[in-house]
Amino acid sequence: MTVRATPRALAAATVALLTLGGVAACSDAGGGADPDKVDVVAAFYPLQFLTERIGGDRVTVDNLTKPGAEPHDLELNPRQVGQVVDAELIVYLTGFQPAVDEAVEQNGGDRAFDVAGVAPLRDAAAGGHEHEGEAGHEEESGGKDPHLWLDPTRLAAVGDKLAERLGVVDPDHAADYTARAGALRAELATLDTEYAEGLRTCQRREIVTSHTAFGYLAAHYELEQIGLTGLTPESEPSPQRLAEVAKEAREHRAGTIFFETLVSPKVAETIAREVGARTAVLDPIEGPPAEGDYLTAMRANLQTLRTALDCS
Repeated sequence: MTVRATPRALAAATVALLTLGGVAACSDAGGGADPDKVDVVAAFYPLQFLTERIGGDRVTVDNLTKPGAEPHDLELNPRQVGQVVDAELIVYLTGFQPAVDEAVEQNGGDRAFDVAGVAPLRDAAAGGHEHEGEAGHEEESGGKDPHLWLDPTRLAAVGDKLAERLGVVDPDHAADYTARAGALRAELATLDTEYAEGLRTCQRREIVTSHTAFGYLAAHYELEQIGLTGLTPESEPSPQRLAEVAKEAREHRAGTIFFETLVSPKVAETIAREVGARTAVLDPIEGPPAEGDYLTAMRANLQTLRTALDCS
């Protein structure tokens, strides 16, 4: 029988090997980094986007989650643990990636900036229908939904706090960080207005999604999320859950079943065939979009939602 180690256990083992073997990940400190810039590690794409926009040319940012990888399942290799050890600032979201949590706990010290600490996270069941039998990421995150970046107003609040933290690390340029955070806040406010106006007059307000990543978006714009699975996108829904979602989709006359970019669309396609609906991509923006950036992906999501919900 093969036993698969959890990301948390793998991270702990990696850190232990680095320490006991004397590899000292920090031995390469400054090797490829610009000494005139703040060396930042971001746990996954939205935090990379935020740090690069606010840090500007004063920071170098390494993303621990590579393009195309599923961030929930990230397992750190020794080089990545070394990046955490060497970074001047670590931007992460506790509860989202257990391997990163473990590395930060053992090596982060006062260099860690936890995005989850900026404002209380929503409960995992909020913004959609509760359903049973989905242990996993909900337990790892303490029953909280980490996908706060899908509400632009929350992301703006995180940006303001990140600017403050960068100003502590690099006080000579604190005013620059504050100014860039303000500029980004204005862009996010514009995006928020576009969503509010674009979704104000829709024939339907229910979105059937492959996993419940859209609770913040649904709550902020008065939509109702019906999730096939919980917060872990690769978890398999039970036959009972599939039947429940199909019933709800028919009741709400859902014309579209949404799936996401980093996960197989098979389950969404199964429901769509059963209820006579089509499928479409609704991106939770956990990884970098194929084109553009976070703002581009959010606007693409808005157009997808407007089409699916028959918005005038």
